[in-house]
Amino acid sequence: MGRVALDASAILVLLNDEPGAAAVVEAIEDAVVSAVNLSEVVGKLVETGMPRQVAEDALGGTGLEACPFDEEAAWNAGELRTGTRKAGLSLGDRACLALAKELDLAALTVDSAWKKNAAGVEVRLVR
Repeated sequence: MGRVALDASAILVLLNDEPGAAAVVEAIEDAVVSAVNLSEVVGKLVETGMPRQVAEDALGGTGLEACPFDEEAAWNAGELRTGTRKAGLSLGDRACLALAKELDLAALTVDSAWKKNAAGVEVRLVR
């Protein structure tokens, strides 16, 4: 599949063993995630009542490399707002796309709206 940047939705598909999990398993060993998207996943897990330590263990077991959302990432994601706003892409969505663009990777997501507004990034859907 090649190296990809994972959206929070793709990670949640894996952790919840939903359709498309096999595609994430195939990609995760060499994948990266923006710290913003990691935060989204943590938020969803904790929101369901999962204790932080259990969430850390679940995510830590993936071996996923988290990339910092620094000032450059903020500028890159912010620059994508105009082109992705009509499709309803969030800050998290743009953080993933900006990371993929910066590292010249494809982005792996569940959100089909990304296909129309990917800002020059190859988008792969997990289902």
